[in-house]
Amino acid sequence: MTGSELNARMDEAAFAFRGYNVTNLGRTPELLEHPAYGPIVEKHLKEASEIYTAATLQRVDLVKRVRLREETSLETYSEAVSLITAAEAAQLELLKEFFGIEFTQASRAFGYSLGEISALIAAEVYEPEALLTPILKLAGDCVELAQNIGMGIVFSRGPELDVPAIEKLCVETTAKNHGTICISSYVAPNTVLVLGQGGSIDLFRETMKERFNREIHFKKNPDKWPPIHTAIVRQRNVPDRASVMLETVPGGMTAPTIPIISCISGTESYNDYNSRQTLYDWVDHPQKLWSVIERVLATDIHTLIHVGPEPNIVPATLNRLSMNIESQLNARSFSGFGLRAVSSIVQGRPWLAKYLSKNASLLRAPLLEHVILEDWLLEHAPAA
Repeated sequence: MTGSELNARMDEAAFAFRGYNVTNLGRTPELLEHPAYGPIVEKHLKEASEIYTAATLQRVDLVKRVRLREETSLETYSEAVSLITAAEAAQLELLKEFFGIEFTQASRAFGYSLGEISALIAAEVYEPEALLTPILKLAGDCVELAQNIGMGIVFSRGPELDVPAIEKLCVETTAKNHGTICISSYVAPNTVLVLGQGGSIDLFRETMKERFNREIHFKKNPDKWPPIHTAIVRQRNVPDRASVMLETVPGGMTAPTIPIISCISGTESYNDYNSRQTLYDWVDHPQKLWSVIERVLATDIHTLIHVGPEPNIVPATLNRLSMNIESQLNARSFSGFGLRAVSSIVQGRPWLAKYLSKNASLLRAPLLEHVILEDWLLEHAPAA
């Protein structure tokens, strides 16, 4: 897709911002090394370094880190936060500067986890330092809490998960005093992510095997994760401390320049004054990614522009959904025939998808076009 083609589609496009992951460099080193792109990328990395230093009173050189291709780790979580948000801001400026495509041309935006912070900054609700400073000041507590935290993926290859039953099991397991365990993200009707302290994650897994049928599975993630979006952060009073800091930061009294679908509410719920309350919930409430996916597919969005280094969870979630739908469409059955009939209606009349049920709107998933922005920028980079 060329720059002019992407520009023409912006009124039916949405920006999707990625969050923290175990790897966070992506193709930022290549963007930094590019003769035309480099100065803009370097500017944003330097600005993020300055915000980091002011918030933590520790010096960091993100330009050097990126040039040396030094990947982040849990121990450098705060640097990862700065790097990701800087890379996302730089990609948006490159899109505007070299291709004339502005963030405000899009229909909507959303972000997973840290990505929602970047979306609020891009939508001019806050300046970067206003939102990043509280996160950076509290990052150390999150890293310390993460030392004995494991992630589990609860999923089904068949039926929809009984989410209330999983939530109940989290409460029961936590009450046994082996550590707190909570759902951190509702990824899909058949998938949730849980974060658990100490022995809680293994206790949860063993009890789950006894209580649920064999179609419900548990996979333990080998990495350690900051317990953002769970009640675990309350053990260091992180939500209240963040809320107090947010009360007096500049900004937050204007509506986003384009609607932002929040992973906290699952809808375009931001107005001209409620962002502070939403961000308070962002700290210790699970991410409603699936609600956001449903909302995207129920609108007139046809193109998703994935912002940030090596976007992961949103493209992967939509890819799995598309594969499942295509499998059902190809099924030789009455249900498969019915789905194909509805799919042809949705494909031929995209506007009609907004008025169909959520289940019917999901059939639009294979029709979405995905643009990984860092790849697209390098593919269409101007000559040196």
